[in-house]
Amino acid sequence: MAEQNSIYGGQAVIEGVMFAGKNVHVTAVRKKDGSLDYLEVPKKVIPWVQSLKKIPFIRGIVGIIESSAKGAQHLNFSAESFAEQEGDNDKNAQKEEKPGFFSNISMILGVAVVGVISFLFGKFVFTLVPAVIEQFLFQNVFSNQILHNLIEGVIKIILLVGYIYFISLTPMIRRLFQYHGAEHKVISAYEAGVELTVSNVQKFNTLHYRCGSSFIVFTVLIGVVIYSFLHYDGYVERILQRLLLLPVVIGVSYEVLRFTNSLREVPVLRYLGYPGLWLQLLTTKEPEDHQVEVSIASFNRMREAEQRITEGRV
Repeated sequence: MAEQNSIYGGQAVIEGVMFAGKNVHVTAVRKKDGSLDYLEVPKKVIPWVQSLKKIPFIRGIVGIIESSAKGAQHLNFSAESFAEQEGDNDKNAQKEEKPGFFSNISMILGVAVVGVISFLFGKFVFTLVPAVIEQFLFQNVFSNQILHNLIEGVIKIILLVGYIYFISLTPMIRRLFQYHGAEHKVISAYEAGVELTVSNVQKFNTLHYRCGSSFIVFTVLIGVVIYSFLHYDGYVERILQRLLLLPVVIGVSYEVLRFTNSLREVPVLRYLGYPGLWLQLLTTKEPEDHQVEVSIASFNRMREAEQRITEGRV
């Protein structure tokens, strides 16, 4: 397969999958009539941003901001497509079906929160809240700040896992996580060099080392290590430290994630990436064949768009 060394990423959206190439982002969404709706967004090359993305520890922060903005655009496209289909159904529905409308709105908002929590807002919340809880419960129990940091990290993991678990119980979020699994399977199949058919793709695992879920776990673990090197006097200073060090934690976590991904074939060192894979047991579900079809279609459309753009520049 051409350009087999290319590294691609993706994101699950409502009833579909987005894949990001070097030059374009493409989303495929399954409509209720069985057809696919596509969104293609070429990447805008901003020289100074590209320069920042080459600098270790800085590139992670830039990449997350960029991914968050692009992801929100494609998530909004899928949400609008879903809302339009539900709107068509509402026109033919009776009054007793009206509560379903509010249920759909809640689902869309819930999916949006999932996307945001994976990046900036969620990291901000999951940085402050655990620190506040730990300070309130344990500030007078002992004075060892390293132990305080460890407990804060445990609280972060509990809150994160609990939140993801409970939202995954809802049918629509479960479907989102199935598309997340389909996205991972397609990328893994591509990286293995096999033909992208449903039967081939379904043989692969829903877990992947480069997933954003892994990144979230690394920010918690790396944060505990970084915070342990600093001393704070009082609650206010502790909170300010967490906020000021947030870019540092994100930058270092990104580099660690890249490092562990490069070691995933090394028998012993591959275990460094396991914490992130464990969280993916919650954020990915086994997809159905028709969901894998959407993921394959999105990936192939992205590759075709990449080729068109590349050839157009020659």
